Amino acid sequence: MQRSMWESNKLTKAAIIIFLLSIAAALFTSNWLFVGIPFLFLFCFILVLNWKLAYWMLLASVPISITFYFFNDTLSTSLPDEPIMWIMLLVGVFVIVHQPQRIKKEWLSHPLIILIGLQFVWMLIAIGFSSNLLLSVKFGLAKVWFLSSFLVFPYLVFKEKKDFKIGFILFFVGVFITTLIIFTRHALIGFDFLKIYKAIGELYQNHVDYSTVLSMLFPAMCATIPLTKKWSWPARLLWLLVIVFFLPAIYLTYARAAILALLFAGVIYLAIRWRLVNWVMPLFYTAIILLLSFMIRNNKYIDFRPNYDHTFMHFTFTDHIIATFRGEDMSSMERLYRWVAGARMSTEHPIVGCGPNTFYYNYKPYAVTSFRTYVSRNLEHSTSHNYFLYMLVEQGWPALILYGLLVMLFFYIAQKTYHRFSPGFYRQATIAVATMFAAGFVNNFFSELIENHKVGALFYLSISLLVMLDLKSRKEANSLH
Repeated sequence: MQRSMWESNKLTKAAIIIFLLSIAAALFTSNWLFVGIPFLFLFCFILVLNWKLAYWMLLASVPISITFYFFNDTLSTSLPDEPIMWIMLLVGVFVIVHQPQRIKKEWLSHPLIILIGLQFVWMLIAIGFSSNLLLSVKFGLAKVWFLSSFLVFPYLVFKEKKDFKIGFILFFVGVFITTLIIFTRHALIGFDFLKIYKAIGELYQNHVDYSTVLSMLFPAMCATIPLTKKWSWPARLLWLLVIVFFLPAIYLTYARAAILALLFAGVIYLAIRWRLVNWVMPLFYTAIILLLSFMIRNNKYIDFRPNYDHTFMHFTFTDHIIATFRGEDMSSMERLYRWVAGARMSTEHPIVGCGPNTFYYNYKPYAVTSFRTYVSRNLEHSTSHNYFLYMLVEQGWPALILYGLLVMLFFYIAQKTYHRFSPGFYRQATIAVATMFAAGFVNNFFSELIENHKVGALFYLSISLLVMLDLKSRKEANSLH
């Protein structure tokens, strides 16, 4: 007894010393990242005791993580979630090596897992042919711990209804807190259209990332409504008010793609319920191919070049929308500028692309100057603003085709899974992940956000959870026969 008390006292003393040294280091260097050292030790201690609890900590940390830059902005990482992903990658390898039976053959042979595996293999091939090997290797490493944390680990963690509930609550709480902070900041400056970046501050990289997370989470929140019937009326009313609050919050991000994402999520919801979802993506792809054919024929796309002197940023969201339809909105025309450059660039290396994470360093020689806008200098180093084109340019046609197949297969499996389940928790969970993925798809059609730590987490979580729901629905269906 005395020995355990002594050891406990030693641990307490050690914890206090580490905390004080961290504070001293932060004060001495003016770098408050040192304050995170005690929490890192605490996380490692919890990890040894219960790695599942450590994973819940990772999931809770994602929405509140902030990007930090080092070495004159040449390196960046999001804290605290990215270092936790590195640790969880090592833990995942350790768990699987020592207990390989945790990964079932049914999971490894699932079509969605196979497709993502093919995407990963092709990415490695594209890295081998990259125009900038260092940048592409960094991209590949980030993809490894993303897939580990949000595709593989959920399969090890989400086993029962309570796991789905805990995961949703942990992620939602972080998003809700950051949304309240941003909404309050924005309200204090009159919900100014041009000052949304000031309201977001350091909590998200920009208004696109912020709006995407909100628009992906919102349909999942709506999917929980039928599950609240047994709640007390005050609790249910409060939850409905929270859901309603997200509508103006999304609108006030002033992101057009997020609004389109909600509409598309609604379409996918109805299509799954009416067993029509298998028509959605083929029709979508057909429409895009016809549009591209029209634009390419006789260089018709040249007719849509912007008027440099009349293409600019607007002062209200309404003007922003009107200018979009008139072809006088700067961000829309700059997106067209990148698309034209990317399309021309893709003909140079159609099979393996120029290499992951290298678009910015290669696209400008392929740009058409008549599509140039005031922001074409691209000081923020942004990329193609379309995930299909992003895949095509950086990793070639195989990557684009694999991504297109992934989206189509996802919705096909979601519909099958939804109708195998009887009405209840798992059916609503299926529609939640399906509509979450749908909203993410639309946002990624106008950007490339899967490599963003917050959006990417939701993207891969939705796939991982659908795989588990699909396997569970098959077992339940077989048990009835």
